[in-house]
Amino acid sequence: MKYFIIIFGILSNALASVLIKYATIAPRSFPSFNEPLQAIRNWPFWAGIFFYGLAFILYGLSLSRFPLNVAHPILTAGAISIVSLFSLVVFKEQFNWTTLLGIIFIIIGVIFITSK
Repeated sequence: MKYFIIIFGILSNALASVLIKYATIAPRSFPSFNEPLQAIRNWPFWAGIFFYGLAFILYGLSLSRFPLNVAHPILTAGAISIVSLFSLVVFKEQFNWTTLLGIIFIIIGVIFITSK
């Protein structure tokens, strides 16, 4: 069960980032003080906030089941890696060999940090 918390924490954090990015792309615009009613109609923005909240709750739950020096690197690195892949698939953003190499280094680093 505790590994599901980590997995859902990673996915909810990554999904929140993707939704917030989606909330800023036309025809939507990021909520501003100049046009506050746009924020009400921007459902991806609110969904992103919801998933960030869920990610925070799952982060807290994971800290109650794993040491901090294990849970935090896994959650952070997992979210970074998933967001990089989502940015390629969903937004067609640039994904070159250095991005892939960076993800590989992140995964290797987390393995070293979390290994006994």
